[in-house]
Amino acid sequence: MTQTAYPSNSPGKQMLSEQVYAHLRDAIMRGEHAPGEALKPQDIAKDQGVSLAVVREALLRVVGEGLADRLPNRGFAVPSFSDRRWQEIAEARRTIEPVVLRMSIERGDVDWEARVRAAHHRLARTPAFVPEEGEYYSSAWSEAHRVFHRTLLEGCGNPVLLETFDRLWTASELARRFSANRDPGRDHVGEHRRLEEAALARDADAAAEVLARHLTLTAAALTGRTGQAKEG
Repeated sequence: MTQTAYPSNSPGKQMLSEQVYAHLRDAIMRGEHAPGEALKPQDIAKDQGVSLAVVREALLRVVGEGLADRLPNRGFAVPSFSDRRWQEIAEARRTIEPVVLRMSIERGDVDWEARVRAAHHRLARTPAFVPEEGEYYSSAWSEAHRVFHRTLLEGCGNPVLLETFDRLWTASELARRFSANRDPGRDHVGEHRRLEEAALARDADAAAEVLARHLTLTAAALTGRTGQAKEG
């Protein structure tokens, strides 16, 4: 296939890189690449009909989101599944997010309150599972879930902290896809309702405690340790 040569940073090159990035991100999140599988730039370039430079740029973006690893002298690969990796992600989230939520409750205005209420309403009304998507959480619910959690934190007004949340959230979503683990006894609806109520009541202590517990249960579900989490 004849490829068009675009100057570095040209709109055409950027558009192709965006397309390849979106393709790679979706493929990894759909589980089309197994944990630890190599992502070979040459194969991707051939499959997508683009240059190696375009593929490498897209791969670096995927790495930046935590959806791929850059291996010294070995190229790129999907992250390997390990309980330790996901426990580290969970630990980071439990350390950062309750603190940011406290800031959000302190700084958030009335518009923030309205967005939190709207995001929770959307989440509560979106089915978590649909037959056509099998054992995984539905795409619509996953997005509503992300928006609710991010909206809770947006009142902090700190884009750097929100970027950190985005990266950790993406890594957690990949873990969910790898585990495909449901906890049928877990009260997701109640947990999210209590989060909304505590945040809108401006009860920072209660909200931080509910969020930390919520994240602990999520980590347990991803590693099959739900019994231990419920006992703790």
